[in-house]
Amino acid sequence: MSAVAQLQQSQQLHGNVLTASGWVQGNIEFSERVHAIHGVTSDPSLNQEHYILPGFVDLHVHGAGGKDTMDAGLAIGTIARKLAQHGTTSMLATTMTAPMPDLEAALQALATVCQQRAVGSSRVLGVHLEGPYINPGKLGAQPDFALSGSLEQVQKLHAIAPIRLITVAPEVNGHLDLVRELTAMGMRVQLGHTLGTYDDGVAAMANGASGFTHLYNAMSRLDHRAPGMVGAALAHAEFSEIIPDLLHVHPGAIKVAMRAIPKLYCVTDSTAASGMPDGEYMLGRQVVHKCLGGVRLADGTLAGSTLTMDQALRNLVSIGLDIADASKRVSTYAADFLGLSERGRLQANTYADMVVLDRALNLIAVYIEGEKIDLENA
Repeated sequence: MSAVAQLQQSQQLHGNVLTASGWVQGNIEFSERVHAIHGVTSDPSLNQEHYILPGFVDLHVHGAGGKDTMDAGLAIGTIARKLAQHGTTSMLATTMTAPMPDLEAALQALATVCQQRAVGSSRVLGVHLEGPYINPGKLGAQPDFALSGSLEQVQKLHAIAPIRLITVAPEVNGHLDLVRELTAMGMRVQLGHTLGTYDDGVAAMANGASGFTHLYNAMSRLDHRAPGMVGAALAHAEFSEIIPDLLHVHPGAIKVAMRAIPKLYCVTDSTAASGMPDGEYMLGRQVVHKCLGGVRLADGTLAGSTLTMDQALRNLVSIGLDIADASKRVSTYAADFLGLSERGRLQANTYADMVVLDRALNLIAVYIEGEKIDLENA
């Protein structure tokens, strides 16, 4: 059956369905969108049915399958197919800090796929511009091409491909005004790769910033006399990214953030090394090394991750979250952050973006807008 025919034909799955209002043991009927969910309220621990959860939403993706978003060309196709096989049903293609011509080339390659989802692929919702508007003193694994931002530059890039999210260091001269202007344009602004103080973070949030990029990493730390950007997030944020690969952030620090930030959501910060064997890969213009379960620069600095969202879910459960809470943090809250009421949850009329997992939380099936994804061949 062709993908088009499959989408036109109503389908049905049976199991423990995590709906927007809780668990239902029964059936979910769908084509491109969910038609109905039938069954009885149930505790899934009392049966052995599979879990049916909302598809994963990843707002920070640099690459996968040996390809990087900055490669331009057809790289995004490979990335979106590989991540679909791990349950990521929608995503933001994330750029690196780079010279403006490189960013323009990358966005030109992303423009078409942002308009039309390819068969077998994750839905690319738009672009997360992670740099170049960051602090050159807090690059992390970003190349040294940081710039002081301007609205005109962002508008030029946005005209090429839709920028949904942008990372900004608020302490850089002129960036408070930029945060306010970008927010007025309808973009989400996150604070990251920053040496800013607690007060800088609070001021940026007052001007419209609404999230934090990979919380704890590449930002000024929390101290009881100098709370830093981490302190601003923990004290005031409703939303923030975090990388739950258990390398970037200790499980205890993840739990601290979950208690402080109501809608803390997970991202992979995945790189070309995701889904690939150990070895050398490119992250933008830089060579990175996959080894020991992570990705690093030559000096040992963590440089993105090899995390996939299905593993993120399992990691959250391993540190004590129940499945429903973990699901919200890999699906619902990220969709909420972008204002996407039709993704990241399962109820009538939402997109049929779903993952089916066995009792050990291993993927059995993935559906994106009703299309069943081939989990074997990227």
